[in-house]
Amino acid sequence: MTKDSFANSILLIEDEENIRSFIFTTLKNQNYKVTTSSSGAEGLHLAASLCPDIILLDLGLPDMDGMEVISKLRSWTAIPIIVISARTNEHEKARALDQGADDYITKPFGAVELLARIRTSLRHSRQMQDMSSIHQKPYHYKNLTVNFENHVVTLNGEIIHLTQIEYKLLTLLARNSGKVLTYTFIMEKIWGPYTDSNNQILRVNMANIRRKIEKNPATPEYVFTEIGIGYRMAEGD
Repeated sequence: MTKDSFANSILLIEDEENIRSFIFTTLKNQNYKVTTSSSGAEGLHLAASLCPDIILLDLGLPDMDGMEVISKLRSWTAIPIIVISARTNEHEKARALDQGADDYITKPFGAVELLARIRTSLRHSRQMQDMSSIHQKPYHYKNLTVNFENHVVTLNGEIIHLTQIEYKLLTLLARNSGKVLTYTFIMEKIWGPYTDSNNQILRVNMANIRRKIEKNPATPEYVFTEIGIGYRMAEGD
């Protein structure tokens, strides 16, 4: 799996239906995978469950102020946040950026500007990811290799195709190979602290990963279950 093998995913948190529809259509036409929400609480839940590549956030939401949403997001994730707001006051802009937003677009705006801002944020995000992994050597054990820099997982020399969530789970375990990671730790790292405490979604994704990398998932070679605690990946070479 390469980092270009799936469409960039965008979460749009906006309560004004006409603006939400305009942005949704604009992004879909550019082949982005778009999920929408009209409230802060639902947006936080979706951010935790979907782990999008970027979040577009309106500040004037019906259930909570967008500043609070930024604060809650920044307590667990570095996902790029672009604020889209009718608030033009410079102090409001500065406050949003200080709170942790990456960019700020003032309504009304055009599709060209929005798309340019999104491309810039995604580019910066990739650069930061590349910088964080550039000095980490690939994980290798038996016939499995995880190349963090190239975002490629291979088994017996062949590329393994994983979903975004599966890739994030596998690399989290690989970066901590030999250590037992608890269910809670994994859930918070991948889905954030606002996800459901039920770890069924984790178990389903781990089962999918095992089907793809284990010769016999019932007797794994690479990812082990520590009953009642979490998961452990075999220590790399």
